[in-house]
Amino acid sequence: MISTIKNFSVGYNPINQSNVFCSGDYITGQVSLELTKGTKVNALSVKLKGEASVLWTEENGKNTDTYKSKEKYFSIEQFLIQRDNGNNLVAQGSTVYPFTFQIPAQDLPQSFNGTWGKIKYTLEANLARPMRLDSKARAPQHGVTDKKLNFFNSGYVTMDVKIDKTGFHQGEGIKVVTSIHNKSTRDVRPKYCVYTEHSFFAKSKRKMKTKDLLKEVGDTVPPSSGLTVTKIITIPTTTCPSLLNCSIIKVEYRLRVYLDVKYALDPQITFPIIILPAAQGFDTNLRPIYGFESSGLLPDRCFLYVLHMTSLCRSFTVCS
Repeated sequence: MISTIKNFSVGYNPINQSNVFCSGDYITGQVSLELTKGTKVNALSVKLKGEASVLWTEENGKNTDTYKSKEKYFSIEQFLIQRDNGNNLVAQGSTVYPFTFQIPAQDLPQSFNGTWGKIKYTLEANLARPMRLDSKARAPQHGVTDKKLNFFNSGYVTMDVKIDKTGFHQGEGIKVVTSIHNKSTRDVRPKYCVYTEHSFFAKSKRKMKTKDLLKEVGDTVPPSSGLTVTKIITIPTTTCPSLLNCSIIKVEYRLRVYLDVKYALDPQITFPIIILPAAQGFDTNLRPIYGFESSGLLPDRCFLYVLHMTSLCRSFTVCS
């Protein structure tokens, strides 16, 4: 049997070159419906919604425990053809129904797709017909620390590490100033690692995935010497910005600076950092922004956080 519906789709109109939307912005679009013959319908609607969900399983002996949680942010529906119990007649051919939504001006998390959870923003059109299953068309959018460790034969090493702020845009460099005084009998070398922690929460449980983002190596500091090194560690432009305002999913970043010492435990200092979307091309009011996967957008485009930049300096001393 040939379907009466030849084409049923939903789309939206980009408002900037980056093809992303900010909290409070208006989304305009259209639902396209093409019929092979005149048809009665109950209603035609389009919905904009945002939600987060997490799901994972854990083996517990012979049983499998399932952990899941969902967080709904908003759901706005607009009827393009009002409900009328099948008395609405749509003519044969193509018809375009325009619509306009406003993204709620509230604190909403970014679009995200992770191993055990996701945050998505979706446009969904729904066509209800008498005695038929509904047809749907979707467009997803989707201080100082002292550490004393006995690993040198004699002498000690002190390391002071300073970063001038804690928030960095995609593509920006982290300026790390490291001062090392090596009074030991061994060579030491500073190393740097930026890593991410993805955390998922459900039923008072936490599921976490840690991954190194990038690593850098500093110059060797010989025994009985000192050295101050300034290292620029560039955040990749493709890095997903920090996600801190969702109760069931978090994306956090840390900078770890540690000493590479042969045949010894490597002491380390860790700084929490926040990664922000690239600075160019965005509203200076620092509002949330959203991307829609259906148009090939980057799903990781997300919020611009307003934060206070602070200077951090940490140090440790290692001695025998």
